[in-house]
Amino acid sequence: MTHVSIGSPTLYLVFGIVVSIMILIDMFALKASGDHKVSAKEALIWTLIWITVALIFDLGLWAYIKYMLPAESIPAALGDNNSYALDKALEFLTGYVVEKSLSIDNIFIFLLIFSYFKVPNIYQRRVLVYGVLAAVFLRIVMVLIGSYLISKFEWILYLFGAFLLFTGIKMCFGHEEEADLSQNKIVKITKKFFKTTDDYHKEHFFILKDGIKYATPLFLALVLITISDIIFAVDSVPAVFAVTTDPFIVMTSNVFAILGLRAMYFLLADMAERFHLLQYGLAIILIFIGIKMLILYFDYHFPTALSLSVILGTLIGSIVLSLLFPKKGQAA
Repeated sequence: MTHVSIGSPTLYLVFGIVVSIMILIDMFALKASGDHKVSAKEALIWTLIWITVALIFDLGLWAYIKYMLPAESIPAALGDNNSYALDKALEFLTGYVVEKSLSIDNIFIFLLIFSYFKVPNIYQRRVLVYGVLAAVFLRIVMVLIGSYLISKFEWILYLFGAFLLFTGIKMCFGHEEEADLSQNKIVKITKKFFKTTDDYHKEHFFILKDGIKYATPLFLALVLITISDIIFAVDSVPAVFAVTTDPFIVMTSNVFAILGLRAMYFLLADMAERFHLLQYGLAIILIFIGIKMLILYFDYHFPTALSLSVILGTLIGSIVLSLLFPKKGQAA
């Protein structure tokens, strides 16, 4: 298997600038501090903005390869500028859709955590700011580690495939399990290191009381969300490596998908119960990706366009079926 990366110092610089600007705009636009509940309309607008920015970046990547990349820098086996540009653009789009799909599962976990700690809506966005930034950092670290391991030990791709296949099958049968956060070991360990309060103090993670520092329930929620970010990074990064082993494409598609997570959370928070079949859709996507990686052993490669069609079709299908066939007792 040929591992060729489109990444260059210039492209990484452009990516870093675009992401930094969008993070600053997003934080100010969704009011990272102060008592403010993000409305569904506001969240929808910013979700669409993030998707648009990702698509524009993908279009720019396609144009750069097609019109600016020297033809001699493209290995002959990968075709000319036209075919190479289309391949990379499709890889980015597929990786973005995969990560965006799997990030919906993050939202369900965020809802569970916020519900358990009874975090008021007006305080949730500050936790999500730090949670998303932690997720971005973790994705970058995981991509760098994964790229290094694959370059040294190509057989790791098969381990990734087996892991995703197992995770998908487990998700199919474990969707009704409800986590009991009162028995969560992370919460218990955190409480051993920090004295905690039972009530909230605006958006503060810590307060001083009689000269003693106390952690608020908001800090406990942040700890659990950060841990969930680590768990989901282990799932999602290998999934995108099934699309491409180009670290630039894996990193950019992951980061662009994650950066819109905060807006998407506020958009879907009140509708999560309606998408009861989405868990099965995500499980099917993981199983498909796992099989896709395992059959690399037979030197068979799914066309990227076909993979994108299967993933999008499964995601949209599970959402539509959830709305057409609501749970018992739930209005259609």
